[in-house]
Amino acid sequence: MPANAASIDVGLIMYPGLTQLDLFGPADVLNRMPGTNIKFLWKNLDPVIVDRGLRVLPNTTFGQCQSLDIVCVPGGPGQIALMDDDETLNFLRRIAPGCQLVTSVCTGSLVLGAAGLLDGYRATSHWTSIEQLALFGAKPVHERVVVDRNRITGAGVTSGIDFALRVVEDMTDRATAQQIQLQMEYDPEPPYRCGTPKTAPPEIVDAVRARLHMFQSSRRSASERAAERLAARKG
Repeated sequence: MPANAASIDVGLIMYPGLTQLDLFGPADVLNRMPGTNIKFLWKNLDPVIVDRGLRVLPNTTFGQCQSLDIVCVPGGPGQIALMDDDETLNFLRRIAPGCQLVTSVCTGSLVLGAAGLLDGYRATSHWTSIEQLALFGAKPVHERVVVDRNRITGAGVTSGIDFALRVVEDMTDRATAQQIQLQMEYDPEPPYRCGTPKTAPPEIVDAVRARLHMFQSSRRSASERAAERLAARKG
């Protein structure tokens, strides 16, 4: 980006129960992009308790935010309640039309879907929940980062770094994204080849599915309710 270019306003939605790496992975990358102004958005400026107990302070309320270049919704267990939250969904509906990029990480894409912002778009999400995107008219794609026009969605949790590097490339250029990757020494070599169902042993996949079964049932129910409300809204 040229040195005299306008700043890039990035809004990261915060909410109780979000997964902290869904938020801080992209935030760390995007904060390194030249000219970036990060807004941590919530209904008020009270501390938000994320899924591992960390308290995070928003710096901008929905009411204070009139426009953004990029909006991003992270995922996390709190996403279930967020899909019933009209204040958040209405903010996304208001802000998205003026954004250059409308984005998400992990199950944040389900929130975009509940707001009606993924209808007709290819998108991804956490592997345990990706098929729920179809409830909102989106086409689920099993890829780490999915780009469809001005929608960019990242898969589960750790994909937020890959996702954000792609956002940097789209907003600036590839060289800038590569420099940020090198600054962060982002060169992952995980200890096990089981980061996706494609590579994990079947017994590991089955164990994770079993452990998350009840929670996933709740998430599915929330997605179905949100899809019904969205259809009634269109209707």
